[in-house]
Amino acid sequence: MYVVVVRVHVIADRVSDFISATLANAQGTRQEPGNVRFDVLQQKDDPTRFTLYEVYPDEHGFKAHQQTAHYLTWKAAVADMMASPRVGEKHHSLFPSPWA
Repeated sequence: MYVVVVRVHVIADRVSDFISATLANAQGTRQEPGNVRFDVLQQKDDPTRFTLYEVYPDEHGFKAHQQTAHYLTWKAAVADMMASPRVGEKHHSLFPSPWA
């Protein structure tokens, strides 16, 4: 599995807008044939910090996601909501194994 973890720090007065835009993107992403999972997490002790946890069978699924209308709409909508640039980390899942 190909896993992307995106860490986002949002401007405090834009949190509600960010959540709305991000949930719309997450719902669209879950409809993609190449998406296995998309979690939207809000940090408990700092509600301006979010983690997006995305799982795809392979890197191709993620790259296809980045071309979808809902992703491009999200990317444009949240660009001015960031307190700092978002950070994306790419991973290969070791457990659970896709071969199990």
